[in-house]
Amino acid sequence: MIRKLTNTLMISSVLWIATAAAAADPALGDWPQWRGPTRDAKVAGGMPWPSSLENLSERWRVPLGPSYSGPIVSGKRVFVTETENKKTEIVRALDRNTGSELWRASWTGAISVPFFARSNGSWIRSTPACDGESLFVAGIRDDIVCLDVETGAERWRLDFPERMGTSIPKFGCVSSPLVVGEFVFVQAGGGFAKIDKRSGKLIWKILDDGGGMSSAFSSPVLATIAGSTQLLVQMREELVGVAPEDGRILWRQEVPSFRGMNILTPTVFGDGIFTSTYKNRSFFYRVAKRDGAFSVGEAWNTRAQGYMSSPVVIDDHAYLHLGNGRLACFRLQDGKETWRSKSFGKYWSMAARENRILALDERGELLLIEANPSEFRLLDRKKVSENETWAHVAVAGNDVLVRDLGGVALFDWRATVDNEK
Repeated sequence: MIRKLTNTLMISSVLWIATAAAAADPALGDWPQWRGPTRDAKVAGGMPWPSSLENLSERWRVPLGPSYSGPIVSGKRVFVTETENKKTEIVRALDRNTGSELWRASWTGAISVPFFARSNGSWIRSTPACDGESLFVAGIRDDIVCLDVETGAERWRLDFPERMGTSIPKFGCVSSPLVVGEFVFVQAGGGFAKIDKRSGKLIWKILDDGGGMSSAFSSPVLATIAGSTQLLVQMREELVGVAPEDGRILWRQEVPSFRGMNILTPTVFGDGIFTSTYKNRSFFYRVAKRDGAFSVGEAWNTRAQGYMSSPVVIDDHAYLHLGNGRLACFRLQDGKETWRSKSFGKYWSMAARENRILALDERGELLLIEANPSEFRLLDRKKVSENETWAHVAVAGNDVLVRDLGGVALFDWRATVDNEK
């Protein structure tokens, strides 16, 4: 159990470090989970990002079966997933320098997803998480598998449908695991679960909604809001604050949605949370605490509609790729939209450092953007794949990793930076 501490800032710092994986190699830079070390797509430290992609060079590429999972990086290893022959899920560890395979693990794991989602394939969706010792993988059939980082040996497996009798989600398990200290948190089994990372024991499961079609599309984050460390869980129809130690519901807020398609990862700004929903609106909710009780309410909303792309926040503005393919900038204090770009592709994954945003368009193009709240400024663009690129881009030190539907490639932009000096 995570102890209750009176100094909430102290516990928040400890938990964030745990979330980012304590074994990170500062010399190399890591990307150990969904949306990076702090789960907000921010890259801290290291070299300044360039103003051009001209000299971005491919170091290696490895062919793979299809996957929606983003690559993750821990020390000298890159971890990737794939679905083979529509029946087997595979996890590979690759040498970060050369791309050579270090080990692979596999198991039976596939479903056929319904409706429009089938047009892009029925393969593994969740991005794994790594704490430097273990790799935590959520399979499409709603099972969580823990693998040894060094060997790929299976340490434990928690199969929610088998263990708890829940239905396999119609769209598969989509939530990406979050590691906090000695525990793993994930939206699975038709709810939100806390798991002992050493043994795979289920500590608790809350927010049960029956599983099946109701499984969540979003992924949890850890934050300090209104002076309290809490987990933010975006379900298909509501946003919830959860106490990490015992699973208490601190507050809950309905989020209007179209057919439950609340996909974005909750994005924190001060004591508020920004989110946007498919075919609906964008919302900012403020959380307060008084006399030990929490309250939550809508501060503002706007007609802009997000879809699958989670935003990045730089200073007091959010940069969100919309369902119509445009990038928009919002002032988070009041929701004012300061600009909107021309249309690009259907999906962007983004990483940010200082006033630079690196965006991977699903059409296989990298875009380098200046985060300027006054105007849209595209600094450079570069085609990096002939295949579609739905997985989240990863940036670790000088390395940029792009997972497309046919493989994974590592690009080095050190030459770009050196050339600018």
